[in-house]
Amino acid sequence: MMLVIFGLTISSSWGNGHATFWRALGGAMARRGDRILFFERDVPYYAAHRDFTGSPGIDLVLYSHWEEAWRRAQTALSDADVAMVTSYCPDAVAASDLVLSSPARLRVFYDLDTPVTLERIRAGERVVYIPSQGLGDFDLVLSYAGGAALTELQKRLGARQVAPLYGCVDPSAHRPVPPVEFYRADLSYLGTYAADRQEALEQLFIAPARRLPRRRFVLGGSQYPNDFPWTPNLFYVRHIPPPDHPVFYCSSRLTLNVTRRPMVESGYCPSGRLFEAAACGVPLLSDLWEGLDQFFEPGTEILIARSAEEAIAAIESPEECLSKIARSARERALSAHTGERRADDLHQALEGACRPSVQDVTL
Repeated sequence: MMLVIFGLTISSSWGNGHATFWRALGGAMARRGDRILFFERDVPYYAAHRDFTGSPGIDLVLYSHWEEAWRRAQTALSDADVAMVTSYCPDAVAASDLVLSSPARLRVFYDLDTPVTLERIRAGERVVYIPSQGLGDFDLVLSYAGGAALTELQKRLGARQVAPLYGCVDPSAHRPVPPVEFYRADLSYLGTYAADRQEALEQLFIAPARRLPRRRFVLGGSQYPNDFPWTPNLFYVRHIPPPDHPVFYCSSRLTLNVTRRPMVESGYCPSGRLFEAAACGVPLLSDLWEGLDQFFEPGTEILIARSAEEAIAAIESPEECLSKIARSARERALSAHTGERRADDLHQALEGACRPSVQDVTL
């Protein structure tokens, strides 16, 4: 199967969660014989932190402006089985126009940011990566969030066929490795700064750091403001490239997941960081949101905290308890949340969305 994708980025993991997802899913698809041509606008902030230029089965096309990409994209779409536009693609509207007028067998929109998209739509805001006519012209709309978000994509944006495509992990990239002293932490957190995560982060990370001065806390991620409430026992690493994620996680006694507010309100929207840390065999602590138990079982595969007190109790859990949770989470991640499993999910969704004129085409 040949996929042509117009996306935000696969080349740089800096400040976004799209890149590592595409590498895990794309690698799995390539191993089963699929091919991906990924169009990405070459912007300075990703160029300065580029950590991927392509791999077998995944070709990257970097372009400076849409007019530069248009002709090659048009040629590629003439041979595409699947043409896909994603959320936050800088040229999503132009790419959608091209995709929807192309001879590609299936035209797909993939919203990797569904809760944010729907929050803005409800507020009456213009979402720049959504075509003005909505999503009804696409044969299939994929969503990073499941549950009620799927129905809302149909009602608010006219999507005709919808299916969830959740995050995933590449076990060859995320696996147990020896810890290093530089990243050593009693509790770690890896994530780009987001204002709508700050309240939960202060409750589950900053407050425990203040109340446990002898414990070591490590935060990794970009775009944190100068007025962030640092504490003496909180250590900051501005950017941790994907190859260092496993050692970051594995140097932690416990690692924290904090979910963005729109994702909490939507539910059924697991961060890819959950699957990465679990595959590394690290105990997970998370805030609570609807549908979490569909991905990891609270109490046996993941610890949940609703307050600073519960976060502190998790940090001070016995080593035996944390190790058991880590083993269970890793087993779950490797059985249910790998790139291979998501490739199966994607193929199934595409096969179910074959347009009437191409029902005889095998994807």
